[in-house]
Amino acid sequence: MSLLRVCSFAKSLGRRSLADVRMCFAERCQLCVLVRSGAVRRISGTLLCLQRRNVSSVIPKPEDAKKRVHEQSQLLDVLKVRIQQLQSDFVLDVQHAKVQFVKAPSVGGGISSGRTPKGSSKDKNDIPKSGQMVTKGASKSQPSRWMEKLSQEKKNKLKKQQHLQQKMQRLVKDKVPGKSKGGKSSLIPTGTTHKTISSAAKGSKGDTKLWDEIRAAVSSAAAVTAVASAKAAMTPETSKQKRKDSKSKGADKEATKRTTTECKGKDEDLAEVEELEKRLNQQVRHWACSSTMDSFQESSMGNSCGDIQLSIRSYLEACVFGGDIERSHNFLLSQHRVMSRRKHLTTDVYNIMMRVWAKKGMLNQIGRIFILLEEAGLKPNVGSYSAALECMGRNPNCSPKVISRCLNQMKEDGVTVDDLFSHCVFQQDERDMLLKAIQTVKPDYEPCHTLNASQCFSPLVQDFYTKREHHTYPKLDFTQEELQERFKRQLRVEQACTVTIDSVEAIKPVTEHMARMRELLAEQRAQWQKVLLQALRESKLILTKTNTKDYKLNLYPYLCLLEDKEYVDIMIQSIASLPLSGESLKILARNLGNRIYTKYCVRQKHQNRTVEKLASIYDAYTDLLAKDTKVYNVLPREQWCKLEMEQRSGPTLQGGEASWPYIVTLELGTFMVDMMVKNLKINSDILNPACDRKLIPILYHMYAFRSTRQVGFIKPHPILTQMQQEAMETMLAFDSSVMPMLCPPVPWTSVKFGAYLLTPAKLMRTLEGAMQHDQLLEKCQNLHPVFDSLNQLGNCAWRINKPILDIIISIFNDRGSDELDIPPPLSEAPKIPHFNPQDPTYTASEKAHMKREVINAKKKCSEMHSMRMDALYKLSIAHHMRDELFWFPHNMDFRGRTYPCPPYFNHLGSDVTRAMLVFAEGMPLGSKGLDWLKIHLVNLTGLKKRSSLQERLEYANSIMEDILDSADDPLNGKKWWMEADEPWQALGCCMEIANAVRSPDPTKFISHFPVHQDGSCNGLQHYAALGRDVIGATSVNLMPCEVPQDVYSSVAQQVEELRARDAAKGLKIAQVLDGFISRKVVKQTVMTVVYGVTRYGGRLQIEKRLKEIDEFPKEHVWDASQYLVRLVFSGLKEMFTGTREIQDWLTESARLISKSGHTVEWVTPLGLPIIQPYHRTRNQVLKSTMQYINLQISHDAKERPDTVKQKNAFPPNFIHSLDSTHMMLTSLQCYSAGLTFVSVHDCFWTHALTVDTMNKICREQFVTLHSQPILQELSNFLLLKYCSTVQTQAKNKKYQEYRRLMLLLAKVPQTGDFDLQRVKESTYFFS
Repeated sequence: MSLLRVCSFAKSLGRRSLADVRMCFAERCQLCVLVRSGAVRRISGTLLCLQRRNVSSVIPKPEDAKKRVHEQSQLLDVLKVRIQQLQSDFVLDVQHAKVQFVKAPSVGGGISSGRTPKGSSKDKNDIPKSGQMVTKGASKSQPSRWMEKLSQEKKNKLKKQQHLQQKMQRLVKDKVPGKSKGGKSSLIPTGTTHKTISSAAKGSKGDTKLWDEIRAAVSSAAAVTAVASAKAAMTPETSKQKRKDSKSKGADKEATKRTTTECKGKDEDLAEVEELEKRLNQQVRHWACSSTMDSFQESSMGNSCGDIQLSIRSYLEACVFGGDIERSHNFLLSQHRVMSRRKHLTTDVYNIMMRVWAKKGMLNQIGRIFILLEEAGLKPNVGSYSAALECMGRNPNCSPKVISRCLNQMKEDGVTVDDLFSHCVFQQDERDMLLKAIQTVKPDYEPCHTLNASQCFSPLVQDFYTKREHHTYPKLDFTQEELQERFKRQLRVEQACTVTIDSVEAIKPVTEHMARMRELLAEQRAQWQKVLLQALRESKLILTKTNTKDYKLNLYPYLCLLEDKEYVDIMIQSIASLPLSGESLKILARNLGNRIYTKYCVRQKHQNRTVEKLASIYDAYTDLLAKDTKVYNVLPREQWCKLEMEQRSGPTLQGGEASWPYIVTLELGTFMVDMMVKNLKINSDILNPACDRKLIPILYHMYAFRSTRQVGFIKPHPILTQMQQEAMETMLAFDSSVMPMLCPPVPWTSVKFGAYLLTPAKLMRTLEGAMQHDQLLEKCQNLHPVFDSLNQLGNCAWRINKPILDIIISIFNDRGSDELDIPPPLSEAPKIPHFNPQDPTYTASEKAHMKREVINAKKKCSEMHSMRMDALYKLSIAHHMRDELFWFPHNMDFRGRTYPCPPYFNHLGSDVTRAMLVFAEGMPLGSKGLDWLKIHLVNLTGLKKRSSLQERLEYANSIMEDILDSADDPLNGKKWWMEADEPWQALGCCMEIANAVRSPDPTKFISHFPVHQDGSCNGLQHYAALGRDVIGATSVNLMPCEVPQDVYSSVAQQVEELRARDAAKGLKIAQVLDGFISRKVVKQTVMTVVYGVTRYGGRLQIEKRLKEIDEFPKEHVWDASQYLVRLVFSGLKEMFTGTREIQDWLTESARLISKSGHTVEWVTPLGLPIIQPYHRTRNQVLKSTMQYINLQISHDAKERPDTVKQKNAFPPNFIHSLDSTHMMLTSLQCYSAGLTFVSVHDCFWTHALTVDTMNKICREQFVTLHSQPILQELSNFLLLKYCSTVQTQAKNKKYQEYRRLMLLLAKVPQTGDFDLQRVKESTYFFS
């Protein structure tokens, strides 16, 4: 055994249990006695000398060798004494393996395996601990300090033994031997023996199932034996303590007799806890071998150095991508040399440099990296061996014996050849070179790739995947050639990364002044480009000369990823899109950094040759979607995976690029902003020649207060703002990801691959820098139902409703319309009053009043500009796509709710945006389609909410004249459509109905219009189904009724009755509210109560509604809202008793979980893992040259959970996860039935022809979902997640909290008698 490793082992023994000792001796001693047969000869025995010489920078100097060997011999003596000490350290009978000691080599002696004394002594700097890094300062420890530590531990040894003996004695006294079969509390009350054992074993990977180990080691008989030993070793002090304990227990018995009832309750609780622990123990053993258990135990263990590791990795990759190999190599060595920084390095970080040397065929350099890996205490992984073998494949002179040795070493490390091909991400021709090397020694070898067809699916989708004989997956209404051409167009868009489109304001005639302003702006931009280009090159030159020999990161590699002109173009584009009121530095910097990252990812894919392979696979993939090809019985994800497997040669498409840490993106963006502020200037007389000519900055860095925080802002100079406004430029530039796709999206096949062709997209939307969600998803074994649902939503093709678009643009370019939600231009904004604060004619109150008016006018102008620009973007994108067919790729938030990726223009937008969108594929109306269009129109008006479908249809027929008039003359006719709740969608529906009724045969009319079916207060529907609450189910239409039950109207009626009663008693505010309580006033509060709104939030909602009523006296708004919110909450509590119980159970569970130091986590019925990212906020300061940016990070998994946010958010987030599961189930079943289906959360869209089919599927899937024991499964998961490990703290309070949590989680709220099957008969469940 290597001497220094023995010393390292001695150091770690003080913190380990003997259970760890057995494992460590068995593994380390046998391996390390074969002292240097490892990493040096893993590649080639001929490379040893070169490898030693080239890593001399990490080897200590030889003059210290003599002193070091003297220290080592002293440490050996310490080690022997320490092991003897540990043999008697525990009362339990624990056996340990023998330790083989190897004599230290003499100062001038040789080293085995051809190593020099340098090679031996260098290990002093990197003593591995538990397979990881050592703590800083290992090489500095003195023998005298070891001796002092040993003597101190001997002094403390007796105290520890006494403490253990007392605890064991109490254990036997408190517990009857017959109860020893109970749960962990029957053996270890309040964590007694565990404290000693687990604290020693802290850091061991085996501590996840701690109480299982203790139970195995301590049976009831062994406990008795241990106590007998303890009695024999008891000191007089412990005997006295024992007598004191017995006296106190006698007093306790007398007190117990007086409080018999209370004790019985405690005994019952204790028995219940023991029973729960026993059941949990059985479940843990049952699932011990499953991946599910791994996710239970590991999912919350965030990487403590994740951000640092990501920074190191992204920095190295940027260096390599930019071709700066020397910088990347030196940086890795600088990190490796310093022990405190070496701990942040992982095998994958070293592999980055291995891949570089592999491409150059430099096997000796790879050998050096293997040595560094060994010094760091890390093991090579599949990426390491892949790089080594790839290098051998590139080297024509490489001996087959070297390859064989590498394969043998790989086999010893438990890595198979097939693992290399299944787990590695390849770039360019890496895979081919790897295969070439392996086939040199195994000519007949071919990688074994099989699709895992035997997946274990949730019972909810088992039939969907296994019984496909009746499935009819829909085809797109395009030929294969059309789809392939569309792919090429989309590829060109994403390669450019930006799209320039015409603004809808371009319709206005160009005046001479506008033309002059445009010319001036063009001249200035050309000048700014030259200035920025020069400034960027100078900055890069300065950065190359700084930190060259330092370990610190700098921005230089990130400034070499693109061409200089590309950086400048990104900066110039950001100026054009800067708001008039300015933008916060943080947001502007983030946007700039993200644009650079996107371009970098696209260039990376070009460099790695993934674009060619993507094109080849997509061409074949269109065979599944096109209407002129054969019918397939596979899903898009399955077909894509199959094609990828068939085209294995070349680069891997999935998971090639690493994301950048948020702090890097922000720092890079801040650097760009600083450059712009310092260098971009304009002549002060450019608009007014009468002014003095001088260069002034076009951007100003200033500060503004947001609440109590001071925020840095970048604001454009008024001259620049005036030029941009008067130029009224006709072009708008957008990132390619903002635009809808011109071809069907790439199907999601993994957590890191899907949606766009080249643009990076995240499967799950998270807060900037949050990593816990991605870690959970990557551990999840089967997300196929989630992928397939997102793919189905993304495969729906859309087109623009041109007549609606043209009408909206005409109003937009006129003066807008607040009533129709079309923002007016800034010319309609209130004029900002001007006054001189120094004018003595104004009184102080008048000055204050004028200041308030100025502030309000500026605020109004800013809001109008924001809304106007938002509408301009949406309308311009729609106008650009008016003759196109397009698609929206989808992803989801952390609760599983789905969203289209393009942010501005999509079907989740406002009424205006939705009205502009219709399905690209049309379907005939059929026999009932026209009726559904009429019913849908009445729904959009907001009228007849409590009327039956037949009554709504009759109403629509009675107003056909108004409907046709609205369709024919929307702006000059009766304008009936403008009175609807959703006027623009209502107008679109009027036009569709008019076209249908005027067609020769309405049943054959091809309709593209989407018909909506909306859930009736969907959150309360899920609560009522969970609790089987009959009253609640009836209120939200789970129960069949002849007319729809409107819960909002019911609450409003109940509130009105209570108000009338209070008014009769003389309550003034109740009298003021007479005639003002309506459905609209209470609707938002009722809707959001289920999602966790507080009384404070509810009061604000009601206050807003009351302010909208012109007749309501404004002086009573506060009192009225305070009064009404109390009545609304009381009414809901009476109507939904089951809902309140479940909500309270979820809230209290989350409170206790977060109080114990954990974040709340659960898994949806479809298998999607969810974790709440609410932690206590920590501040991180980014020190840039412009200003210090204070980042308030609330998602850091290393911080304690935010208990208030965790408990308040759990009920609504859990319900959101259920409604997303219901939507996904419905989408999958609609896809298998050949339906077009999209959703806006709990509002489902399809063609008029297929509404009945979708309704049937929707109800069936709701029943199927809630037929699962959802709350019981949640309880089981939370118990296993948070209560399957015994509390190791000795404090009684901790154990009491643990018991309380366990009892609470086990007591699932009782359910009522509602029959779920009735939902299938309910017409108004979704309507």
